[in-house]
Amino acid sequence: MVLAIVSCSTEHSKEYLSLVVQLENNTDSILTILSREGTIKIIKIQKDGIFKDTLKVPKGAVYTLQTSPKTRAPIFLKNGFDIEIKGDAEKFMTSFEFTGKGSENNSFILAQISESQRIGDPALILALEETAFKNKITDLEKRQDSLLNSYKNIDSILIEMANQQTASMIGYFKKAYKKNKAMAKGTPSPEFKKYTNFKGRKKSLSSYAGKYVYIDVWATWCGPCIQQIPFLTNLEKEYHSKNIEFISISTDESRRNGGSWDAAEKKWRKFVEAKALTGTQLWAGKDNSFQRAYQINSIPRFILIDPQGNIVDANAPKPSDPRLKKLFNSLGI
Repeated sequence: MVLAIVSCSTEHSKEYLSLVVQLENNTDSILTILSREGTIKIIKIQKDGIFKDTLKVPKGAVYTLQTSPKTRAPIFLKNGFDIEIKGDAEKFMTSFEFTGKGSENNSFILAQISESQRIGDPALILALEETAFKNKITDLEKRQDSLLNSYKNIDSILIEMANQQTASMIGYFKKAYKKNKAMAKGTPSPEFKKYTNFKGRKKSLSSYAGKYVYIDVWATWCGPCIQQIPFLTNLEKEYHSKNIEFISISTDESRRNGGSWDAAEKKWRKFVEAKALTGTQLWAGKDNSFQRAYQINSIPRFILIDPQGNIVDANAPKPSDPRLKKLFNSLGI
């Protein structure tokens, strides 16, 4: 009988995992374990205020531990683990302490998150000079390797995931930096050609040669874009007699207008007229080559080009930013 009990206990530990979660300042009564496909397990709080249960996961992987939509944390689970978590519900995830079998995997995940936060703003890394950028990338690789080597009992699945994430991050930085160099200050700007203005005429970037050009890439459906319009209008009035052209390029498209390009253009024209927009108003239509050349994946986006058609700033300050006027003044505009 003793042998049978030991045998059952061992078999169970291979096919299931146990989880105990104790949270101070907790006000939730349900803890949920989620995968990408959906809910794996719902654990109800016990009378002693602890979440405790066993569960079975399809495979060793990173899942989501959640007590509410605002309190979520990644957790690496694998059948056979016996994990206990202690923490503070008001400092969810950052306060977690893991013990038991499988705990080091999750301590590593928290360390990874902390390390990623130390990286800071990717834009600042991409703005570095080439030598400094290469040194930064080398440092990032070393720090990731050091972090991985400081944890000795990590599951091979998690090691592979960490290596893939590092490779993806480094690959992104190298690829983005190479593209950004093509958009560096002083390099010739990509050109938009034959964009439609409000009067139905075709205009190109070369139409404004000899002037500084401040470009606003926007759309009528974009809230943050619309918020900048009053500031842009004031700038246009203030610099009306200066050697600068203010151009707004609408990226309104068929996808948001029932699949009709005509409807997209009409919507843009109606908006321009209703808001009495000033400056040069252009509609890109089907031609998104200018946006792609500048790698624009979010709007509004502001670009400043010099009278020779060279880039001054491929990601210029927005109209509401005081730095924009300082930039104009430094250029003698």
